[in-house]
Formats: sequence, C-alpha cells, structure tokens
Amino acid sequence: MGIHTYFRSLNDLERIIRTPGKFKFEEHSVSAHSWKVVQYAKTLADIEEQHGVAIDWKKLYEITSSHDYGEIFIGDIKTPVKHYSLELRSMLQQVEEGMVEHFINENIPEEFQPIFRRQLREGKDNSVEGLILEVADKMDQVYEAFAELQRGNTEKEFIVMYRYALIKIKNIDLHCVHYFLEQILPDIIEEGNRSPFDIRQITEDALSQ
Repeated sequence: MGIHTYFRSLNDLERIIRTPGKFKFEEHSVSAHSWKVVQYAKTLADIEEQHGVAIDWKKLYEITSSHDYGEIFIGDIKTPVKHYSLELRSMLQQVEEGMVEHFINENIPEEFQPIFRRQLREGKDNSVEGLILEVADKMDQVYEAFAELQRGNTEKEFIVMYRYALIKIKNIDLHCVHYFLEQILPDIIEEGNRSPFDIRQITEDALSQ
C-alpha cells in the first residue's frame, strides 16, 4: 500500500512490449518509450520557446513521463486498433482512466491523490504542452518503425505505423512540427536510402495525405 505500491508498479512498464504479436528486430518496452518521449518533448518545447511560445515545463514533464502509465492495466494496444473509431477510443480511454482512478483510490495516501490524478491524467489536449506530447509520442512511432524498415522487416504493421505517425504529426500546427518536417525528416529519409524499402516514397505518400 501507499506510494511504495506506485513505485513498485513502474517495473511493470518495463515488461510491457510495444507492438505485440509482430516480429521485431528490436523490442521496445513502454518504459523505454516513455523515456524517449520525454527527451523528444524537451527539444520540441525548446524550439517552441525559441519562437516566443510560453511553456509550462512542470506540466510538460508530468504528462510526458506518465502518459502511458495506464497501460499497466490494459497493455499496449496497437494505434490503428485504438483509433479505429471514436467510440472504441472513448471506451478504451474510459476503462484506462477508471482503472487508474481505482488504483489511486486504493493505494495512494489521500493527501497525494489530487497530485496523482493530475500527473496520471490523459495529457493530450489542445494546450501547447498537450500538442507537444502528441508530436513526441508519434515521433517515437516514426523512429521505431523506421528502424525496423531500415533493417528489412517485412511486417506491414511498420509501414502503417510510420505513415500514420507522420500524418498525425504534419497536421499539428506547432513551430516544432515545421522544424521536424524541414530539418529532421530529411535526415531520416537520407539515412533510409540504405533501406530495402523506399522510405522516401513512403514518406512523400504520407505527407501528401
């Protein structure tokens, strides 16, 4: 009981593997994903600040570091499945939020419960921090899928993941998105020239959507 239970539960995130059921040259845990999302988000937020955008850094760190904590209870559900319909996405979110709330009520001391509810909430919203989280989350999908495609993984799931993530990113109106598309993505494409897949064509098709 108590916060010790929360700390112990973090080990579970190391055992939840992303994109389950598909062959991968390299496995990625939810824990590793969350750490990378924080790193992406820091740089994305720095880019926003360079353009005069105010960043709530406390909020950003809270929502990026904890954004997938609920997967302890429901596991990693593939993005195309999760977003198959608004109804399904809403139902999954209700289940996840309900289980997180139950965990907080059962294990977290009362004086800390409001803090944990804030930190473990769904962080993706229309605030600049919420949008940065969305971009950072999708960037990790881009990099995970790219790494598999570059090594010749023929699972179609990774082409779908790469395309879907790029489409989501390009439709978010942030300075850091423009920077990613103009400065970072060309480097990905260039490195992808050594891939057995036509990364350039896959990328151009996604950006044309």
